Amino acid sequence: MERYNVIREKNQREIVLLKSYPCAWGKCTFCDYIDDNSRNEHEMLALNSHILSRVTGEMGVLEVINSGSCFELPAGTREEIRKVVRKKGIGRLFFESHWMYRKHLEEMRYFMGVPITYKIGVETFDNDFREKVLNKHADFKTPEEVAEYFDSPCIMVGIRGQTKQMIDTDIQILKKYFRLGTINVFTDNTTPIRQDPELVEWFVREYEWLREDPVVEVLYENTDFGVGD
Repeated sequence: MERYNVIREKNQREIVLLKSYPCAWGKCTFCDYIDDNSRNEHEMLALNSHILSRVTGEMGVLEVINSGSCFELPAGTREEIRKVVRKKGIGRLFFESHWMYRKHLEEMRYFMGVPITYKIGVETFDNDFREKVLNKHADFKTPEEVAEYFDSPCIMVGIRGQTKQMIDTDIQILKKYFRLGTINVFTDNTTPIRQDPELVEWFVREYEWLREDPVVEVLYENTDFGVGD
């Protein structure tokens, strides 16, 4: 599995995929990324140290992702990230966090000592679909609530049961309330949730213009950031 890459298109940055403890929620119906989690701290620290050693600082920006929230990274790995930030002259970090950690985001900013752009896996702002179908355990009701804490929502499109209107609304919300965002085209995995190919075809055609949008990154495949499997 590739765990390091340099993104040279939109929002240029280095990106690393690290191992962490199991996701504190871990019950999203569409997610099998948690298979990358571990409880072997020695193994995680060794692997994460190796991956972080590849960071050069050439972009001045580093994104750290893991199969869960940044708060589930081992303490030793969080300390090593802080050292890399200082040693390599990193001026900004990108982290991802679940809604449940929203009151702790400032603690991580203080610990790292540099600005952090926080991503959140919203998947959709349609509350019923997010909670009843995807089981996200994120009980916000409005985009304003999310924008109070997070900088960049991750939206998922192409899931069976979604509608074009839902996707239109989600993209409108992303553009209105947030300065950055990511759209993930859902790919079938080991979960029961399935892709709607016709909806994906419509999205790719209807939102072709997003390829040139400097604010929104679209992942047509899970590995489009150059990490993962």
